[in-house]
Amino acid sequence: MYFDCETPMIKKIAPTEAPIHELLASRWSPRALSSEPVSREHLHAVLEAARWAPSAYNAQPWRFVVFDRSADEVAFKKAFSTLVPFNQGWNRPVPVLIAVTTQTLTHKGDVNRCAAYDAGAAALALVLQAHALGLGAHQMSGFDVKAFRQVFEIPGDVEIIAMIALGHYGEADKLDPVLREREKAVRSRLPLAEIAFAGAWKKAF
Repeated sequence: MYFDCETPMIKKIAPTEAPIHELLASRWSPRALSSEPVSREHLHAVLEAARWAPSAYNAQPWRFVVFDRSADEVAFKKAFSTLVPFNQGWNRPVPVLIAVTTQTLTHKGDVNRCAAYDAGAAALALVLQAHALGLGAHQMSGFDVKAFRQVFEIPGDVEIIAMIALGHYGEADKLDPVLREREKAVRSRLPLAEIAFAGAWKKAF
């Protein structure tokens, strides 16, 4: 972990067991984000990256609802109000929230069992593009799904999966002490042997 000399961005390189691409190794989920607006050019770029994600039968079930504080503060505040109190705390300066949703039915009306998987792939593409542009993106499950559905009149056959906070990196020292420690903590994951199996369940790769 180290600080970028020109920006308040904290760089946290994953301690991987095998070499992986720098874009993947350096991506992380910051909470220290600034109030600086995200340009429309950058918003278009992250959404375009999501648009080109893979999906079963090329169904492209993902749907993103973008709340840009600088473009529509009223809508942004409505989305912000659905975040749980903990997430509202560190999201106060954030300029953009993006709701990740997915259509759960195919064009034939059948249940698309891959809908959430495909939306996750699109969300990851969005987050990686954001990171490539020097933006921070933090994906959240902590929001009131029922309230969001009611406020924005989301159809019943659409699953509301996550919210993404998007913005320029801010100063970690402005976070409360607990979050400040999390922001600067070393990244960790389960060992590869616990998540990848070779030919049989629980047989470590």
